[in-house]
Amino acid sequence: MGKTTGFLEYERVDAPVISEKERIKNFNEFHEAKNPEETKRQAARCMDCGVPFCQAGVMLAGMMSGCPLNNLVPEVNDLVFRGKLDLAYERLSITHSFPEFTSRVCPALCEAACTCGLHDAPVCTKENEKAVIEYAFEHGLVNGGKPSVRTGKKVAVVGSGPSGLACADMLNRQGHEVTVFERSDRVGGLLRYGIPNMKLEKSVIDRRVALMEEAGITFFVNANIGLEGKKASKDAVTVENLKRDFDAVVLACGASNPRDIKAPGRDAKGIYFAVDFLKTVTKTLLDTDFKKPPVELCKGKNVVVIGGGDTGNDCVGTSIRLGARSVTQLEMMPKPCECRAAGNPWPEWPRVLKTDYGQEEAIAVFGSDPRIYQTTVKEFVKDSKGNLKELVIISLEPKKDEKTGRMNMVPVEGSEKTIPCEVVMIAAGFLGSEDYVTKAFGVEVDGRTNVKTEAGHFKTSKPGIYTVGDMHIGQSLVVRAINEGRLAAKEVDLDLMGYSVL
Repeated sequence: MGKTTGFLEYERVDAPVISEKERIKNFNEFHEAKNPEETKRQAARCMDCGVPFCQAGVMLAGMMSGCPLNNLVPEVNDLVFRGKLDLAYERLSITHSFPEFTSRVCPALCEAACTCGLHDAPVCTKENEKAVIEYAFEHGLVNGGKPSVRTGKKVAVVGSGPSGLACADMLNRQGHEVTVFERSDRVGGLLRYGIPNMKLEKSVIDRRVALMEEAGITFFVNANIGLEGKKASKDAVTVENLKRDFDAVVLACGASNPRDIKAPGRDAKGIYFAVDFLKTVTKTLLDTDFKKPPVELCKGKNVVVIGGGDTGNDCVGTSIRLGARSVTQLEMMPKPCECRAAGNPWPEWPRVLKTDYGQEEAIAVFGSDPRIYQTTVKEFVKDSKGNLKELVIISLEPKKDEKTGRMNMVPVEGSEKTIPCEVVMIAAGFLGSEDYVTKAFGVEVDGRTNVKTEAGHFKTSKPGIYTVGDMHIGQSLVVRAINEGRLAAKEVDLDLMGYSVL
């Protein structure tokens, strides 16, 4: 695959990016495209290795190794190297519903498991994927898959995030009549409001949704299924409506129950859950056609982000664009090593230090990395009007629990510090599905509040109701959500028709 000696002849070259101090002036995507010849050279580095771990998609040491979609990575890279991007798109679309999303937001599990990356830099598979899908859109190769024959079966998909969209797309291609219900005012779920525009421009979502609508999928927004009583609108679609009017219902509502930080002063004004903050920013940008960013949220203020994952990093980058005076990011865990530890061998996902775009921007603007490790909040301090004015933070250290044998991060006595802070974003992860949805549908949940199914299946405890994505497996990646949607579609199709070619 690729050029036999390509990995020996060519060094890895990443696509150019707009400099930190330039890109923070707006909310546009800042990764630029390589020229076609460089893209071919990078694809030539694919090694024709004996076992392509890049496409394995297996769990190793509790983490995913390789692409969960089992994309035909070496084949696609080979076709990119040969300049046959139309055929590369055909191979990619066999396993993948939305390469335009993952080529922008995926952490590239394929590259982490690349054989070339064992002793050298891995192949630029993620950027090659983006080159393929953008070529396909530019040349009219992408379509919504409108079926020539309808089955007469109707399926409701509740939630329009990556898993819901993937499931809807696959079921529609099989001829089922699919309706997608979204509780927000725009389609996209996590893609729309959980990921900032500079990582995924929302026109990319709109482009795909338009194709899905042309193919016959119906979308309803502002449809918060399960929200009944006084909070529901008079024309709200109810759970009973869905059970009565559809042959199958797929719940794709996400793991949208955020983990909170319980500390004195939590009721102070100026504390946000991270996804609520990101949604407010994105919605304001879209509502004003990007002309009036909500700078009042952060401008001139000291911002603290609690949590070190992707969402925390997104909050850092967003705060800087909104004019924050300072940005600090608190991480409970110790600082990762810069190289793989002996207990974390390739091709496991590397548990190493990663400096993402938001942290890069903070370093460029403020002169230092915003992250403080092994630290959490002990108290939120309010002023006389109830506004947040300071944080009392405390250091943590790992200690072994004698009863369970587990290592816990515990406070270090006397290590408290007070720092100025007017805005906090809590990006501490999610606890699972929201109970008003699961209770409304009457489905069983497991100990982590994910909707319960048999292992490897998507049927819930209620006949005709399925679950998919983060609501099923817990908070995870966009690429895993898309895979979940595709697999669930096959199970639904099989149950409706008695067979499936998906």
